[in-house]
Amino acid sequence: MGAPLPVVALRVAVPEDVELVAALKERVLRRDLEPLVGWDPDRSRARVAEHFSPDHTRMILLDGEVAGTITLRPDGDESWLEMFYLDEQHQGRGIGSAVLRAVLAEVPAERPLRLQVLVGSAARRLYERYGFVVEHDDGIDVWMRRAPGGSAAVTATP
Repeated sequence: MGAPLPVVALRVAVPEDVELVAALKERVLRRDLEPLVGWDPDRSRARVAEHFSPDHTRMILLDGEVAGTITLRPDGDESWLEMFYLDEQHQGRGIGSAVLRAVLAEVPAERPLRLQVLVGSAARRLYERYGFVVEHDDGIDVWMRRAPGGSAAVTATP
């Protein structure tokens, strides 16, 4: 029998969380980014700082400790799902699915939702289970879209 799932909560980000988000990005994406485009920690941190939006970002808390982040940013008539990072030690346990379900429930039914995921990322399968389809693949990033009224949960398994 596996360990019990931790208590999952979301809290609104504050400007000071930018460093936590940059560190999460490195822990979660560095291994996949290095072979694709290399890794420059200064560039990565600068990109997080440039795109970090505390008003649209939630910090994922597991038993009260920050274990991830997710951003849902409005952009015109659609929304973008961004900076969805969950520490590797917590992946594959249904936590990402629970967080994604909670955030998707906040998206108005008439709004399409977009995201970008790295080629080869296991996260792509998660997004596909929640109704996202590939629009474009440039060999590094895959752009995905969920149509208005898209499925909140295609399958119950993580």
